[in-house]
Amino acid sequence: MIDSVITDYEGKALVKFARQIVDSHLTKTDFKNDVNLTNIKAGAFVSLFRYDNLGHLELRGCIGFPYPKESLSHHIKEASVAAATQDPRFSALTVSELSEVIFEVSILTNPSEIVVKNPEDYLDRIKIGSDGLILHWDYGSGLLLPQVPLEYNWNVEKFLIHLCGKAGGSPDLWKSPSTKLYKFQALVFKEVRPNGDIIKVNLGS
Repeated sequence: MIDSVITDYEGKALVKFARQIVDSHLTKTDFKNDVNLTNIKAGAFVSLFRYDNLGHLELRGCIGFPYPKESLSHHIKEASVAAATQDPRFSALTVSELSEVIFEVSILTNPSEIVVKNPEDYLDRIKIGSDGLILHWDYGSGLLLPQVPLEYNWNVEKFLIHLCGKAGGSPDLWKSPSTKLYKFQALVFKEVRPNGDIIKVNLGS
């Protein structure tokens, strides 16, 4: 499991690293990189959040790499800048917003295919609070991190329906024989407030 490789100290350091990367990119300044995880390969996502006018926490950007093709440090560096400036759902983050944004880093295990004889069996093979999901079909793919169904109080079926939407398909796409589903787990570290203390998120698994 990934938590036997990444310590809590390293996970929290990666969140600081993500913020420093974005700060450096937006302000065009240099910083000293004190995170050395180049020997560890793992998928990773960086998510940004901010509070709206009603005090509700809302997504501000999320980009990542689900497969361990590069080092963890490389993935965090690339995902941080992309989440801040390249998520097509949002405008690019500004320097003035940095003090208002919460950084979250998810470190992923290698996704594995969920093999079933009947699509209904997926309902028993997916655990809320533990599994993130990737769906592949003929016209695209979609991914949802394991913390997402917890945030919206989804059961497994709703998780699958929203995953289908993320992949650009119909709500029952997960039942198609040609659809492939993969699951993964994640270690999640997050600022409790913008540029504040960093905690390991308990997903309840």
